[in-house]
Amino acid sequence: MIRVLVADDHPAFRRGLQLMLADTDDISIAGEAASGAQAVELGEQLAPDVILMDLRMPNLDGIEATRRLSRNNPAPAIVVLTMFEDDDSVLAAMRAGARGYVLKGAEQDEIVRAIRAAAAGEAIFGPEIAQRVIDHFTNSAGPQTTAFPALTERERQVLELIAAGKGNASIAHELMINLKTVRNHVSNIFTKLQVSDRSAAIIKARQSGLGGT
Repeated sequence: MIRVLVADDHPAFRRGLQLMLADTDDISIAGEAASGAQAVELGEQLAPDVILMDLRMPNLDGIEATRRLSRNNPAPAIVVLTMFEDDDSVLAAMRAGARGYVLKGAEQDEIVRAIRAAAAGEAIFGPEIAQRVIDHFTNSAGPQTTAFPALTERERQVLELIAAGKGNASIAHELMINLKTVRNHVSNIFTKLQVSDRSAAIIKARQSGLGGT
């Protein structure tokens, strides 16, 4: 039996998944999480085989929750199930450790197939997402060096917004995280960039092409 944890902040969607998976004889719901933080907590407590992870959730987003859960030993197979299909979201999920990426509009058979494939150790993507991944690597002109490789994906997002002139409150609102978390990220960014203030961070970021010119 494949034990699945559903992480999504919409009760109706969680209920729909529950009803959908009830039709299978090899998949059971181990638990439900309404936030990224709860997904991490229940993922560690329940040790599910597969986690269906939404990207936009309160307290902690799905990307960071995926990153934290992927450090577990053994780590659950995480399949992102979301409405977001932009390249940044797909690639961020892959870097964080997601084993699959399926859109919420997918048919029941596709979602069930993704769960079974992830549980078997395979990587699986919905047709639209698979094409995006192929296009991304096809269009990449050889190896590229990422600016500030020491930064996490979330820290890079925060730095982008700092470089664009956003304040901490605006960053918290845009990334849907709390103000204290933003402050922690900013502090980590200053340390990793070896700068003492926001102005110096902006200069370094813009010199590397972040946040416009």
